[in-house]
Amino acid sequence: MAAQQYSLIARGVSVERADRSILSGVDVTITERSRLAIVGPNGVGKSTLLRVLAGELAPDAGSVTAAPPTTTVGLVRQELDRGAAPTIRASIARALGVHAATERFEAATAALAAGTEAAADEYDAALVAWLAIGAADFDARLAEVAAEVGLAERLLEAAPHVLSGGEAARVGLAVAMLSRFDITLLDEPTNDLDLAGLELLETWVLGHAGGLVVVSHDRSFLERTVTSVLEIDEHHHTATLFNGGWQAFIDERQRARSLAEEGYATYVDERDRLGRRAQQQREWAMQGRSKATKGQADPDKHRKAFAVAQTEKLAGKAKATQRAIERLDKVDKPWEGWELRFEIDEAPRSATIVATLDRAVLRRGAFEVGPLDLEIRWADRVALTGRNGCGKSTVIDALLGRLVPVAGRAQLGSGVVVGELDQDRLLFDRGDLALLVVFEEATGLDISGARSVLAKFGLGADAVSRPAASLSPGERTRALLALFQARGVNLLVLDEPTNHLDLVGIEQLESALETYQGTLLVVSHDRRFLDNVAFTRTIALDAH
Repeated sequence: MAAQQYSLIARGVSVERADRSILSGVDVTITERSRLAIVGPNGVGKSTLLRVLAGELAPDAGSVTAAPPTTTVGLVRQELDRGAAPTIRASIARALGVHAATERFEAATAALAAGTEAAADEYDAALVAWLAIGAADFDARLAEVAAEVGLAERLLEAAPHVLSGGEAARVGLAVAMLSRFDITLLDEPTNDLDLAGLELLETWVLGHAGGLVVVSHDRSFLERTVTSVLEIDEHHHTATLFNGGWQAFIDERQRARSLAEEGYATYVDERDRLGRRAQQQREWAMQGRSKATKGQADPDKHRKAFAVAQTEKLAGKAKATQRAIERLDKVDKPWEGWELRFEIDEAPRSATIVATLDRAVLRRGAFEVGPLDLEIRWADRVALTGRNGCGKSTVIDALLGRLVPVAGRAQLGSGVVVGELDQDRLLFDRGDLALLVVFEEATGLDISGARSVLAKFGLGADAVSRPAASLSPGERTRALLALFQARGVNLLVLDEPTNHLDLVGIEQLESALETYQGTLLVVSHDRRFLDNVAFTRTIALDAH
């Protein structure tokens, strides 16, 4: 694969939804050497572009062409389609194209045995595709990769719906590492991965021989892995390519923004300067005309004629200045899209001891952790870290009173008002109830107040009228953050808060946490986020 040259070329790709443009005239070329990140705000069309590139979605205009035509392109989603197959093994095979390639090869083999016309050519093509996709040694490779990422062999034969969040993340990692596509498209591959999983993913990406396109908001991951960035503009729905890696993209985007703002400021200054001059010239002309035409006693007709001429000259200058304004090259004000700007509303201070675990043994099914001793005090800012499956969410459940220890004690302090951003954003899993209704119930706000707060978080009329359960993960995250602004809290619990938030949202969350004075408990594997938020201590859990 490394020696072969191939490309995937998108030209003028446009996608429409009802009366709304999703993508407009997007051009991008991907080769076997590409390490391309696609970035932009939530809902801007990043995943849509991946689907178009993968051939899953036909664009309304434009084209996507592979050269040579046999180039394989695969979209690897972070989460499996849990209803697509009876077992995790079968689901992985479907996600990697192994299932489809095997079915084609078996059909071609049967046709060849039956002596069907042109069966030999189809058999040769099917065999090549079957081998290229890695179907021949799929089971052996799956066993090896599953062990590497920490998936038990027995789990591969289980139904997909039994996967925990951490297990699902490891399955997604395994799918990426097993892929044999010429060009691999990764959609949010870092979500829910622990630090060990992130290191495995980065190692695989850096050693990958084929072309690679990734949608991700993990800044550390992007900084380490990509060599170019395609930014989708939320206003025009076009895309701009930046070469040179992640930091070069950040620097160039800031430079372009600064130049645009300087250009607009220069234009406004010159327009306003000329406008003031024209206004002054018109005022002088009007004053001069008034003096020259109102019955003045000056008998010198030459002096009076001169005054009239000067007045006309000033009027001419005003017109010339106005024409100069009209000749200015108009510079549009740089467009400012929606940004998440919020503060966390704080409830009155709680007791000094916010939450404790005293020799607590916690059990969930066959999983057990403890005994644990943990004390969280007022205004503590705690980062809870550890591998997937080590019990971080179990500890949170015990601290918040949702899980009773089988031994020892767990206690939540008096006066504690919890604001929780849970990993699955379950607050909004309320069947057919509209987001607005759920939000009103959770905050006590009236319709007008609830609409106003949600709108500040980019959730407008269309989003608030939809069933809350139908919200995208990014929309659910923003709705929960809106809840923290609308309802005071003094213990903020954030479980993987940067999952599904775009880059601007993550930065604004970091900014809001800077000024938050209450108690903070965070579970995160986002390395840049952990570096940027000031914690008083970090607690590392060990499953063993």
